[in-house]
Amino acid sequence: MTRKTLDRPWRRPGAVGYARRRIRTALRPPVAVYAMPSDITKDEDVPVLMRDGVTLRLNLFRPAGEGPFPVLLSAHPYGKDSVPKRKRGRWSLNPQFRIMNQSAPLRISDQTSWEAPDPVWWAQQGYAVINLDTRGGGHSEGRGDLLSDQEADDISQVIAWAAGQPWSTGRVGMLGVSYLALSQYKVAALNPPALKAICPWEGFTDAYRDFFTPGGVVENGFARAWLFLTGRVARLKTDLAAERLRHPVRDAWWEALAPDLSKITVPILVCTSFSDNNLHSVGSMRAFQRVTSEERHAYVHRGPKWASFYGEDARRSQLAFFDRHLRRLDVPPLPRVRLEIRDRRDEIVEIRNEEEWPLARTDWRQLFLGEGGTLAEKQSDAGSVEFDLRRDAAVFSYRFSEDTELSGPMNLRLRVATTGSPDPRLFVGIEKWSRDSPVHFEGSYGYGRDCVAQGRLRLALRELDPVLSTPHQPEHTFRTLQPVRDDEEVEVLIPLSSSATLFRAGDSLRLLVAGRYPQPRNPFFGHFPTHYLPTTSGKAVITWSPDRPSALEIPVIPT
Repeated sequence: MTRKTLDRPWRRPGAVGYARRRIRTALRPPVAVYAMPSDITKDEDVPVLMRDGVTLRLNLFRPAGEGPFPVLLSAHPYGKDSVPKRKRGRWSLNPQFRIMNQSAPLRISDQTSWEAPDPVWWAQQGYAVINLDTRGGGHSEGRGDLLSDQEADDISQVIAWAAGQPWSTGRVGMLGVSYLALSQYKVAALNPPALKAICPWEGFTDAYRDFFTPGGVVENGFARAWLFLTGRVARLKTDLAAERLRHPVRDAWWEALAPDLSKITVPILVCTSFSDNNLHSVGSMRAFQRVTSEERHAYVHRGPKWASFYGEDARRSQLAFFDRHLRRLDVPPLPRVRLEIRDRRDEIVEIRNEEEWPLARTDWRQLFLGEGGTLAEKQSDAGSVEFDLRRDAAVFSYRFSEDTELSGPMNLRLRVATTGSPDPRLFVGIEKWSRDSPVHFEGSYGYGRDCVAQGRLRLALRELDPVLSTPHQPEHTFRTLQPVRDDEEVEVLIPLSSSATLFRAGDSLRLLVAGRYPQPRNPFFGHFPTHYLPTTSGKAVITWSPDRPSALEIPVIPT
């Protein structure tokens, strides 16, 4: 076997230079803070009584003038009052701005809590802004339950309260990132009359599939840190960390956490970025595809997460969306899909409008695995590659002869047998190489050395879901364990994350298959805090033949 069929992607060059930049941004995040001007009115800890007698509290920001004003609401358990503070002449930022790499500058007011809309900026645009401590969080009473129907009902009551205030027009929208996006879905599915539009900016929709156990593989890095921190900042009824251990497959408990997207009819602008494939990207695109809203829009980018949310272009889209649906101004509807195509992390090739996802004109092509680590458009003779599940990755490469745009999801169909592993897992990465060097992209948690696309699968959870699966977008049930015996060849289909990437003539696509996550975990140069439980031991053999091929499906966009 030649060495070109094996690789160790967690040992890519450039780690030292990246680590220096990462440490520099951790010490001095490129975050500019400005003080709230005196013409903005802030009411702190405004009480709202729930039907069961529990009092929730919120901060209310109102513009200058008499009003009434349309209302923007964000709701989360992180503590609405955790905002930048002025200390010794300098702004002290939320620690998340140091933990999560800030790869581009951003500007927020001193009233902006973590991943919440900047209330000062929105008040200056003529909106009243509510930042709500959910039940058990911050200064709100009671014990909360994350991702629950109770939380959704609480927020629905706050929406009704806000709509009835004298300073309100009675029209309410929701906006926020991550958990502040997740908290919107179940509320919107309840269809409270005053909720007129939502903007979940990167928010997963299936806690099992998207976050805790993607591909049936336990995520025990960021998930564990998030569970620990939410348990520290909020008083919660349910111990999610303990419950996920009790529910290793996707059963009724997990289903209860997921929103019914088909019940969402309110206008929606969802950010479905490709920069968060380890957390929100797959689920947020699922929201765009499955809600029944007549007006639904996807804002697709692959830039830095937080700099993009607070950036000029995103705010322009958010403002136009809410001006149309909350202020009822004569504003044209946003494009159905705002698609950003990149050549590399810091180079946008094109931004254009599309009508659907995946794109209807996609030319779906098969690249067949072959001997010597090749990918080819024609099937090859029978062959195989063997690799150690802990030490190596099998690698296959395809060189483009002309400029080619790949926009959409990819899928990998493999015939694979394992030995010496009681519970094998496979991790897949798609890299772009140019001039014999890897090309990096923006990834989750501010990671700046991400690959084009990725996926993973616990082989014992390989059963496909015939109801949820669609052409080119398969879904697994994750309900039934099908253990794999030594040397048993199984066929698996591994869905990969979506992307919009231009490969220029001479560039190569490299397919990596390993028994561990193909990125290093080091906090300085790796994809920290990401950690998927790896295959602990054993070897794998990928096979192919003309009548039983292993192949990668790619989405080619015709020119």
